[in-house]
Amino acid sequence: MFIDWLSGFNPTMQALFGGLVTWGLTALGAATVFFFTKIEKHTLNMMLGFAAGVMIAASFWSLLAPSIEFSEQNGQIPWLAPAVGFLLGGVFIRLLDFVVPHLHLGNESEDAEGPPTKFKKSTLLFLAITLHNIPEGLAIGVAFGAASLGLGDATLVGAIGLAIGIGIQNMPEGAALSIPLRGEGMSRLKSFHYGQLSAIVEPIAAVIGAAAVLMVQPLLPYALAFAAGAMIFVVVEELIPESQSSGSTDLATLGLMLGFVVMMILDVSLG
Repeated sequence: MFIDWLSGFNPTMQALFGGLVTWGLTALGAATVFFFTKIEKHTLNMMLGFAAGVMIAASFWSLLAPSIEFSEQNGQIPWLAPAVGFLLGGVFIRLLDFVVPHLHLGNESEDAEGPPTKFKKSTLLFLAITLHNIPEGLAIGVAFGAASLGLGDATLVGAIGLAIGIGIQNMPEGAALSIPLRGEGMSRLKSFHYGQLSAIVEPIAAVIGAAAVLMVQPLLPYALAFAAGAMIFVVVEELIPESQSSGSTDLATLGLMLGFVVMMILDVSLG
């Protein structure tokens, strides 16, 4: 069976495989640019809402809840490590916002955030998606690391479920980047290239996350909450505002709820 095969690898390799799955699903989503030349705004809003719902659910069930449980098992104040890690995750993404120039979907080049730059709009869009893929990769890596330590309810199947959930929400994200780039006049092949490349950071971040908790096991509750905080920051600062910015707010909200339920079912049934 697949689980038996995967369990034969060390946790960093497992995390790498998990990250590659999310990258592959992003590429699959980006490949829709070969069949469509534009994406309706209400569809994009629902896709962004769906991604936000998955990330919110994953942040609690797959990251914060285990962080609290591990803190309790270690005889620590149950809320301390989760609270500190969660806040540090948000601060980390905010610092990246300061130092990395990027542009959110639907905005013009003059609305770019971060330091002044002469980067093209396509590059700025790519950097924005890449930024919020970093905490997703870290989350996957930390989940595989936790599973290998046999702490609490963390299991290899649960880590796989998290990777699948993040991969599912990466599919519309890949399309949400590649299709608008095509609309800006970029070739289909180049649009696809940017779309899939935005998630290549996830396998790298996954390996870093797994290696960190394996080398310094007491970091685990902090690392889980850190990934959750980073993901929630991205959701609130980027995904929800973008999904609600141009009408179709009900559709975007329903998309968020659907994404939340999909990730909740995956985590509860597989975790």
